[in-house]
Formats: sequence, structure tokens, C-alpha cells
Amino acid sequence: MPHGTILVADDDAAIRTVLSQALGRAGYEVRTTGQAGTLYRWAAAGEGDLIITDVVMPDENGFDLVPRIKKVRPDVPIIVMSAQNTFMTAIRASERGAYEYLPKPFDLKELISIVGRAMSRPKSTVHEDPEHPEDIPLVGRSPAMQELYRALARLMQTDLTVMIMGESGTGKELVARALHDYGKRRRGPFVPVNMAAIPRDLIESELFGHEKGSFTGALNRASGRFEQAEGGTLFLDEIGDMPMDAQTRLLRVLQQGEYTTVGGRTPIKTNVRIVAATNKDLRGAIRQGLFREDLFFRLNVVPLRLPPLRERSEDIPDLVRHFFTIAEKEGLPRKQIDVGALDRLKRHRWPGNIRELENLVRRLAALYPQETIVESLIEAELAEPESYASEGFEPKQHSQPLTLAESIEQHLEIYFAQFGNDIPPPGLYHRILRELEAPLITVSLAATRGNQIKAAEMLGLNRNTLRKKIRDLELPVVRTLR
Repeated sequence: MPHGTILVADDDAAIRTVLSQALGRAGYEVRTTGQAGTLYRWAAAGEGDLIITDVVMPDENGFDLVPRIKKVRPDVPIIVMSAQNTFMTAIRASERGAYEYLPKPFDLKELISIVGRAMSRPKSTVHEDPEHPEDIPLVGRSPAMQELYRALARLMQTDLTVMIMGESGTGKELVARALHDYGKRRRGPFVPVNMAAIPRDLIESELFGHEKGSFTGALNRASGRFEQAEGGTLFLDEIGDMPMDAQTRLLRVLQQGEYTTVGGRTPIKTNVRIVAATNKDLRGAIRQGLFREDLFFRLNVVPLRLPPLRERSEDIPDLVRHFFTIAEKEGLPRKQIDVGALDRLKRHRWPGNIRELENLVRRLAALYPQETIVESLIEAELAEPESYASEGFEPKQHSQPLTLAESIEQHLEIYFAQFGNDIPPPGLYHRILRELEAPLITVSLAATRGNQIKAAEMLGLNRNTLRKKIRDLELPVVRTLR
């Protein structure tokens, strides 16, 4: 049976009553108060084995109270509750030394479970209060985002390798930057690398650097991203696009903590935190032989899933106001949005996720003279077909089936639309040719039920050439049907 005394501070009498009854049934003694000052006096006098406190109190803010208590009682675990459910609330709770942060409304079973873990935990030390920028990097109060904030708060003072998974446009790099900017490596460099934007034959040189004369065109020694990120964080975006040879070298770095440059022989010790991200199903890629399973487990120490915007539509009002504020700081006119317009935005599917919403908000701020954005303006921007209209493309009308060129053109328009006012990363020509070949062969084999002879004939390739491409592209082995 649990035992110990818990001090509860909340200015809401109903919450105090609920917590007192629930914790009492769980076997704890409970003392409650509606004043921060009273809570501090109890704690300073040595009372209580655990503290639960709200942030907003009538006489003192909980974020100021927590460090004062930790100064006189450094080992007492403190659980912070708040209805201000933002990323910064979770981070500040962690920075001030709180054991856990709980957004209101909370689940009583979860609270009891957290209390049990806190009461049986080993003694801990107080975290250093870090410096951080004023701008909030992540926005949203939905349950999915609350879980993300709490996970990030726990990870800030660690060097654990993190794998961020989510659709394109969900903000994976923002999460990686938050892990760096609010973590213990914040004084070191943050170095992002997009695997999909680097030619396959240059990835190893890009990551690990190269020596003079190590390959054609290597006129001088060049540092790699690992060297540039020393003491900080290396963000490997689109990790699923990394070729097998580079995967093997990366695995060796994660296992041994050292690497060699391309053409070099002397091992170089490395001290970087790895954060990886992908919008692909890596487990599926493992089954197809496209991604190393041992590397996946090395990278997937702490998996974080970013929900698509359609799963957190309640966050859209906060996101819209946030993007309007940014646009205003950049010199665009001040805007506000009415309830009908927000409701229409919530009904949209957002295939481009937050990036699509941000581009729309900037467009609204720049192109429309009205101070208040109304539903009719949103309806016009999101008019069907959504894939094109929301990004300014007019769909092509066809009375007969699309030619191959027309089909590819439409897909490319969708791809370019995802970048809004920006353009794709360099190397697009070779990247498209490279990425088109593998799905073309895969679909052709599927269409011919795995018959390589028929697939080669349809593609206009020699059968041996097709087999070589299947091997070189590391496609799943397909047995010829007889």
C-alpha cells in the first residue's frame, strides 16, 4: 500500500477536493491549500514527500515558486499542473526542476501513476535554468501536442538519439531545433543535413569529409557535417533516403563513436547528438532490404511521432494567429480571422500540413486588403481541386486519358506546390531521375506479376540490365513467375 504525504496547491477548490479524494483512496495523506505562500511554508518546514502545484496562483506564479522550494528541498519531487498548455509551459516546468508536467484537464489514473513513480524514484538534482529564445518554436494545445511537449521536456537534458517521424510539412526540423535550442547542447552548433538533397555518391563525403585527392575533384581537404556539428546536434533529415554504404558507415559511428574521412586512415572521435527524421515507413523499407535494421534500432532509441494537421485541427486557430503575428513582424499588414473562416480551415484536409497552412496565412496577409479574413475568402483559396487551387495552380481539363508527360507534369506541380514561395533543394534533376527509376521498376514488376522478362520488354530493357538495376537500386528480390 502506498504511503507518504502529498501537498497540493491549487486556487480551484473543486480540483483540490478531487485530488484529495483520489490520492487519499490511493493510500496517501493529503494536505491542500489555495495559496502559494502556504505551500512554501509547509515545504520549507520539511512537510510533504511530494508536491502538486498549479502554475497560476493568486499570490505567486508556480514557475517562481518551484525553484524557491527546490532551493530549500532539492530532493522533493514537484508535479506542475497548468491549463496554459503550451510547449513553453512544459519546457519551463522542466527547467525549473519539476518532476513532471500535467496539462489540465488531466486523467486521474495517469496522475496516480506519476505520483507512484515519483515517490519511488532515486534522488535527483536540480536542472540548470537554460537560456532560450523568446519565440515559441512549437504551437498547439491539442492532446497529441501535449504528449509531444512532455516527451521533449524529458529529453532536453539528455543526449539520447531521437527519431522523429511524420508526414512532410509537419515540422520535424522545428522539433529537432527545439531539442537542440532548449537542451544541454544549445551552446554548440545545430547542423541540419537533408539526405534527399545530396547526390548519392557524395553523401559520405558530405557527412564525414574527405582528404585531398581522395576522389576526382577533391582538390583540397574538406570537413564533413560530423566535424561541423562537434559539441552540438547533427540533424539527419529524410534518413530513409540514405544509401546502404552510407548507412553502414553511420552505424559504425553510432557504435564506436568515431569515423574516418573519405580517403583518410586516422579515426576521429566525435561528440555529437544525433537526431534523425523521416516521412517514410522505415520498417517497410527494412522488409524490402532498403534500410539496415541494426541502424534503425540505433537511431530509434526515442521515437517521436508528429501528428498530421488533420489529426490536430483544434490547433489551427493558434497556428493561424501565430503565423499572422510572424507575417506582421515581417512587415505585412495586421490581420485577424473570424469564426466562420476558422471553421472552414478546420474542415480542410491539409495534405501539405503546417507548411501548407503557413503559406496560406502568408498569402492572406499579403494579397487581401481586408483586415478581417472571412469564410468566403478561405473558401476561394481552398476551392477544388484542393491540390492545385490552394497553391495557385489551375487544373488542366482533359477529355481523354492523360499522356505520360501530362501525368508527370501534374505530379511535379503538386511537389513544387508543397514548397510555397520557396523552391526545392538543389540537385532536383538528378534526384527526380534517381527516385523515378525505382518506383517505375517496382510498379512494372507488379503489373507483370513479377515476370522480369515481360517487365524488361515493357520497359524496353535487356533482361540482364533489368536484373542489374534491381540489384543496384536495392529493390526487393522478385522471383520470375513461370
